[in-house]
Amino acid sequence: MAVFSRVGRAGGIIASVLALASCAVSTPPPAGPPVEPPLAQAVEPAPSAPASARTAPPGNRVQGKSRWVAVPWSDLPGFDQDTLFEAWLAWLRSCERPGPVFAPLCPEVRRLSIASSQEQRAWIMSRLQAFRVESLDGVAEGLLTSYFEPVLQARRHSGGGYAVPLHRPPSGLSGRKPWFSRQDIETLPEARASLKGREIAWLEDPIDAMLLHIQGSGRLSISEPDGSRKTVRVAFAGSNEQPYRSINQWLLEQGVRKINPWPEATKAWAAQNPQRVQQLLWSNPRYIFFKEEPLADADASAGPRGAQGVPLSAGRSIAVDRESIPYGTPVWLASSGPAVQLQKLVLAQDTGSAIVGAVRADYFAGTGPQAGQLASKVNQPLRLWVLWPK
Repeated sequence: MAVFSRVGRAGGIIASVLALASCAVSTPPPAGPPVEPPLAQAVEPAPSAPASARTAPPGNRVQGKSRWVAVPWSDLPGFDQDTLFEAWLAWLRSCERPGPVFAPLCPEVRRLSIASSQEQRAWIMSRLQAFRVESLDGVAEGLLTSYFEPVLQARRHSGGGYAVPLHRPPSGLSGRKPWFSRQDIETLPEARASLKGREIAWLEDPIDAMLLHIQGSGRLSISEPDGSRKTVRVAFAGSNEQPYRSINQWLLEQGVRKINPWPEATKAWAAQNPQRVQQLLWSNPRYIFFKEEPLADADASAGPRGAQGVPLSAGRSIAVDRESIPYGTPVWLASSGPAVQLQKLVLAQDTGSAIVGAVRADYFAGTGPQAGQLASKVNQPLRLWVLWPK
């Protein structure tokens, strides 16, 4: 959004859409209503953990909606195998806007940016304590979904089939006060008048526009009036503060069973049911407003800014419930499912209205179609450990 914040992202990413339908992912993705089963397969603790890592100091913590239980490092599956330097860039980005707990460690994090994974791992074990994240009633298994940054074709002006606008926030938008619903925006003269001249660009497909509203951010390859093309980012700038409703859930309620892969399956349904497309879109009253940001070569590989206010890193940033895990917290993530097997260090750098609960995360898959394919498949069991300063 400037923050990609899935706070404004209607619930997050394709995986979040499917998780709610099911998510969801904001943020998103996967077939059938999601459940939160135990991990698909047990993960053995790292066999090479030193003796000093096998004894967990006593002490639990309550953090908002979650309980943190101190554990030995040997409890973290795959901890001795992750290529930690890949996560260090995400950590360095968190240090651009650190919270008060992690700010004192940032000078050391920066110095270790050129260290080996072994040196980084040793530092983590000496300076941080691992805590297993559980719900307040002791449930340690949760749900992982995924989201991504789409890349879409757009034009500066409507015409030639490009008839779906992306809007800047209207001047009357304020705070948490609900504004016109999606249906109102498209039908009421006063709502349309408020957005006249606020168009950033125009898309051809309304399902693509909905995808962008769900993700909360994306890149546009824009055809300019002079015939040139350039790529820009449209980032979250606000919402109408209406409730998010999953369009996949609406489709399921209509008896549609093929909702994946998303959005391809939805586009196929829309092509067969053109008279009902508007009804489908209006089933989600939440509407996202955007702002345009230049995309310099230097940051072309970086993701959009998350709720923490720093660029997201593909495969190393997650969205979390900020009432359970504070922004900028390094988190050990373990998830085993048909889409992907993950045991890695990630950073809590984003959030979303669909990302709720103690053991709940949305995995940022990256930018473009390949990331979208991964994001649309992730809807699987999850375990989390926060790494907190001693």
